[in-house]
Amino acid sequence: MSEGKDDLKYWLALLRTPQVGCRTFLKLLNDVGDPRELFSESRHSLALLGIKEPSIEAILKPDWDRVDEDMAWAEQGLCHILRINDDSYPLLLKEISDPPPVLFVRGSLPVISSLQLAMVGSRNPSPVGKKIADDFSRHMTMTGLTITSGLALGIDAASHQGALDVKGKTVAVTGTGLDRVYPARHKRLAEMILDGGGALVSEFPPGTKAHASNFPRRNRIISGLSLGVLVVEAAINSGSLITARLALEQGREVFAIPGSIHNPLAKGCNGLIRQGAKLVETAQDVIDELDQYRGEREIAPCLEATESLEKEEIDAAHQKLLQYIGYEPTSVDVLTAEMGERVEVISSMLLVLELKGIVSSAPGGCYYRVN
Repeated sequence: MSEGKDDLKYWLALLRTPQVGCRTFLKLLNDVGDPRELFSESRHSLALLGIKEPSIEAILKPDWDRVDEDMAWAEQGLCHILRINDDSYPLLLKEISDPPPVLFVRGSLPVISSLQLAMVGSRNPSPVGKKIADDFSRHMTMTGLTITSGLALGIDAASHQGALDVKGKTVAVTGTGLDRVYPARHKRLAEMILDGGGALVSEFPPGTKAHASNFPRRNRIISGLSLGVLVVEAAINSGSLITARLALEQGREVFAIPGSIHNPLAKGCNGLIRQGAKLVETAQDVIDELDQYRGEREIAPCLEATESLEKEEIDAAHQKLLQYIGYEPTSVDVLTAEMGERVEVISSMLLVLELKGIVSSAPGGCYYRVN
């Protein structure tokens, strides 16, 4: 075994030491320089370093079997373990106040140091929110940005998928060990991310299951890897707002897409905008703010996320119907009452508009504008 690998074992042993969190790990690194030194210290010396008794016991009797399992995981294809002092460790992430001292990566190493935009939002988005996430992700990817998110249901998944659909790169930061995928239904999505040249990232060693406390910790990595965070749709108590707050603390840009005052999934975004987040209506709004990073890598000009409707393609009756269809789901009953037409007539007109890609259907017999 090479000296580098032998040294890594001590980093992993310290990582698995109970009651040694990220900040304690970094403090010990600052105090002793190399984790290897800790494992040759006496109980008294460890206590003088401020290490708690359960941690001292674990350092005196390391669980080398678990460490060997971590090392074996890293021997698999596309699996990497990065220490904070490794050249491949992302520089942006290293700048935050509490960077992970050890980072586990599956997939491409260069992509985790590329220029990234984080996209987050509700796990139960509206059809409109999901479509917006997909559209923005596609357009941002085509400017050369990597899309970073958390592999969760809803907006996260739509953001990853949007990047993949245009052959772009995307990074998923997880709240579990990388020997598993959470949620399990996103196993195929994770495989697509890897096949597309992206990466899965975690600070948690293999074998770590999903715990509620892991996900706020994961969020600081999502924002820490990125130039900015775009919140697409979020309720007032959404975990996405934690990511936005962390981004602000890290000095990152925060963007939010506004929504209807009647939509509970827009309250979080609207609140962020009131607090100073940048209001975003088109992908170009984001590009303009990130223009300062052009010197590091070209960010191409971008088309708007939605194109203008060419009204000459539809007749006056359909144009009139469109006046009553907004970007929030509207029921057929409401449209029938507004237009003063029979349900069959309105349904037929909606079908035409849907086939033209101007409106889309939503659950409950509702329709909303997409163009």
